[in-house]
Amino acid sequence: MSERRKLTISDIAKMKGEGRKIVVITAYDYPFATIADRAGIDIILVGDSGGMVSLGYETTIPVSMDEMLMMSKAVARAAKSSLLVGDMPFMSFQISREDAVRNAGRFVKEGRMDAVKIEGGKEFSDTVRAISRTGIPVMGHVGLTPQTATLWQGYRVQGKDARSAEKLIEDAQELESAGAFAIVLEMVPEEVAEIITDKLNVPTIGIGAGRHCDGQVLVLHDILGLYEKFSPKFAKKYADLGKAASEALANYRDDVVSGKFPAQENTFKMDSKQLERLKAAFSKLTEAEV
Repeated sequence: MSERRKLTISDIAKMKGEGRKIVVITAYDYPFATIADRAGIDIILVGDSGGMVSLGYETTIPVSMDEMLMMSKAVARAAKSSLLVGDMPFMSFQISREDAVRNAGRFVKEGRMDAVKIEGGKEFSDTVRAISRTGIPVMGHVGLTPQTATLWQGYRVQGKDARSAEKLIEDAQELESAGAFAIVLEMVPEEVAEIITDKLNVPTIGIGAGRHCDGQVLVLHDILGLYEKFSPKFAKKYADLGKAASEALANYRDDVVSGKFPAQENTFKMDSKQLERLKAAFSKLTEAEV
């Protein structure tokens, strides 16, 4: 694939107007960010989901700013063309707008992200506005909000009745008014997501929100079969790297135990003359010891 220039917020905005679907994927480290960037992914989201799929937490709640920044830095060192968005973790923006602005600034200054993402509806519109006013682009996130979902009702589809659907629409509109450049819609009925997408001027990015969003995002580990604890209905597995990796490691284990590895082609040899000198020197040492 030919080398692309670095994508900008303006490029993402134009895609909605042109009807060009926006492709988003999560990444949390250098190797996979390199692969995603080379594959032509538009936006790489350093999601707090990395706390679960990479760091082993049961939920995203324990993920810290330092851990998010560590993953962000690794991704930023790899990705040269994709737009990079850092996911602000639980309690990094809820306490005060000052905290939110400070932590968003850390994502840009230390983590080398191009933008940040915040979960929550109109209750965080002032936070989105405050961060945007500093010049840091913000991606909104409504519908299922994983950071707090486990504290209330678990991972359930949001907006299934008229009243809750209306609230989602209002939330999305408020976030757009506050300056969000795009809004993630997670686990929302397709019909509701279509209405929101039609009403907003900024792009919508769906995850379990149907076919009518302006773009789609999935967790990298779900796509590649690298996370066995949970497989969401809305995800599509494009490869089973987990199975392939397990088989490869089992083969490696067997080869080491049986002596098949390392083989001759995996070893280094001394120059024959140097080997003779070594043997001679070793022989003299042995004679001296006797």
